[in-house]
Amino acid sequence: MTEDRNFDDIAHKFAKNIYGSDKGEIRQVIVWEELEQLLSAINGSRKSLSVLDAGGGLAQISQKLAKLGHRITLCDISSEMLQLARQEIEKKGLLKQYRLVHSPVQSIGKHLQESVDVLMFHAVMEWLVDPQAALQYLLNKVKPGGAASIMFYNHHGLVYKNVVCGNIPHILDGMPHRKRFKLQPQRGLKPEEVYRWIEASGFEICGKAGIRCFSDYIGNREYMGDFQPQDVVALERKLCRQEPYLSMGRYIHVWAKKNRNDNG
Repeated sequence: MTEDRNFDDIAHKFAKNIYGSDKGEIRQVIVWEELEQLLSAINGSRKSLSVLDAGGGLAQISQKLAKLGHRITLCDISSEMLQLARQEIEKKGLLKQYRLVHSPVQSIGKHLQESVDVLMFHAVMEWLVDPQAALQYLLNKVKPGGAASIMFYNHHGLVYKNVVCGNIPHILDGMPHRKRFKLQPQRGLKPEEVYRWIEASGFEICGKAGIRCFSDYIGNREYMGDFQPQDVVALERKLCRQEPYLSMGRYIHVWAKKNRNDNG
C-alpha cells in the first residue's frame, strides 16, 4: 500500500454494506457498551466533553454522544463521507453539536484549538500506510485524564476467517491484499502491537472487546441448529470480552485512559 485509503469512490456502498447490515449492528452494540464504560470512568461530573471522531466517516457512533450533549469534531479524508454524515446529522437535529473537518487524521492538529477529552479512532488504522504514527499522533491530542476509544481490524481474526473459508494457500503466502475486495481492509493489525503503541503513548488500557467474535465464522445454515439473529448478538455480548474469543474478533475495540501527569 502506497497511500492512505480514501472512500470517496464508494462512499454510498460503504454506508450500505458496513452499517446497513447485521455486521454493523453487532459493531454498534458492542462499541456503544464500551463507550458507556469509558464515559462512566472519565465523566463523573456529567459535563459536556470535547470528542474527536478521527476518520469518523458517517459518524454513526459519535451521533449517540452528540445526543448526550457532547461536542464532536468529525474529521475525514473523504469529502463524500463527510457529506453523507452531514445529511444524517442534520436529519437528527444534531448539527449544532458538530464541527465537520475535511482533513486527513494526521493533520487534524491544524484544526484543533486545544486537546480533547475523548478520541474515537474506529476502523481507520488498517487503511493507513503508517498506522502506528497516526495513532500516536492522535493520542497526543488527548488531555491528561482523558480517554481513547480505538477499534482496529484484527490480524488473528483475518487468519482464522481465511482458514474457515479454506484459503490455506493465501495464508501461507502471507495474505497479500486482494484488490477485488474493495471493502476488505488492506491488512490486519496484531493486537499485541497496538496495545504496546497505546501504552507507549502514556495510556492505561482499561477495557478490550472483540467485535464479531462468532458471527463471521458461522457457516452454511442448512445443516445447523435453529437460532435467530438476536441470539448471535446475545452470544457476542456475552463472550466478546473473554479470552480466547476476544482475540478472535474480526475487529478489536480497546479503550484507555491517559495518565493525568502526561502532558503529551
